[in-house]
Amino acid sequence: MTLEKIRPLLKQLDHLKTNLHQKDFLLTWEQSADDLRAVLLAAEVLEEMWRANISSRVFQGGLAVSNFRDKSTRTRFSFASAASLLGLSCQDLDESKSQLSHGETVRETASMISFLTEVIGIRDDLFIHEGHKYMFEVATAIEDGFGEGVLPQRPAVINLQCDRDHPTQSLSDLMHLQKTFGSLEALRGKRIAMTWGYSPSYGKPLSVAQGIITLMTRFGMEVVLAHPEGYDVIPELEQTAAKHASESGGSFTKLHSMEEAFANADIVYPKSWAPYTIMERRTALLRAGESKALEELERECLANNAKYRNWECTAKRMSLTRGDPSRGTSEAVYMHPLPADITDVNCEAGEVSAEVFERHRLATYREAEHKPYVIAAMILLTRCPNPSRVLSDLLASATPHRMG
Repeated sequence: MTLEKIRPLLKQLDHLKTNLHQKDFLLTWEQSADDLRAVLLAAEVLEEMWRANISSRVFQGGLAVSNFRDKSTRTRFSFASAASLLGLSCQDLDESKSQLSHGETVRETASMISFLTEVIGIRDDLFIHEGHKYMFEVATAIEDGFGEGVLPQRPAVINLQCDRDHPTQSLSDLMHLQKTFGSLEALRGKRIAMTWGYSPSYGKPLSVAQGIITLMTRFGMEVVLAHPEGYDVIPELEQTAAKHASESGGSFTKLHSMEEAFANADIVYPKSWAPYTIMERRTALLRAGESKALEELERECLANNAKYRNWECTAKRMSLTRGDPSRGTSEAVYMHPLPADITDVNCEAGEVSAEVFERHRLATYREAEHKPYVIAAMILLTRCPNPSRVLSDLLASATPHRMG
């Protein structure tokens, strides 16, 4: 993309009425359509500025604090990359090395890490009904500290995955689809199959599936959620997806057949998750410290998963999907947040066959590539009152971010 093509994007961004400044980004369905479009536009501008070797250092210092309460590779490095891209230093909060292990309250911790901080990114996806609650508690403590004059600025809290949503992933996915099909408008009427896939492990979060069905239905897509009986997501979020579909002119359908979900699909997204009711039981046992009961629950869940080893994205199932002659493809777009469970590669049986994954591997890397820019866009929009002007000034100065 040339610099001349970046400027129209900035004009579009300038015309949007956003409400993100001095706010947090926790759940996509809490944000307006303009807020979501602004994130995508700013992310695209930042990505193209990087490619054109133009610095996007908005900040001349300050911290971006990350708190990963679960393991992460892509999102952890994406957050650190986003912070660096904007001129912030990333500092990881290791709770085992903090006073949290000595009983320090969430309110106190939130205040102590916020003095020279611009953004706090949190991943808390292990316990159902807990992750979003924790993020909201941190955000509330920060808001109180700022309102009472203790904090000189109000850091934004960004959801890097919770029990309900994974907004940095779903918006990166939306950006990937926007680029693949040409525009957001081109996604209207496209069929996306968000399906469960077999995994030899248990306890995977529901938030990717929930993030996809609640976001893609806002853009007029035909969204299908497919899984074996009993592998339901949070019922409230299915209702949210249905509401969004009704408002956008799209559709939301539930199925219990992978073949039916793949039939004529434009996009397939096979991804394992644990049943909602199982995650509730797991959380209760963890709270109670019932280690033996947890082991029994894991055996039970793995045995149940094994009944559905045939829920695999195979070449035969991909042949049921709809190709796109304009893109020279004979099958649907394959998506995954990575790492995928790949049959005969990193597991004996998994979500996707090695043949299908290898055919789409580079595309999944490009899908992941957008996440640092999406996170950077969220930081920019929550911290700057006029992000289009900030980006325009950086574009005008054209300071290189790398020499040579």
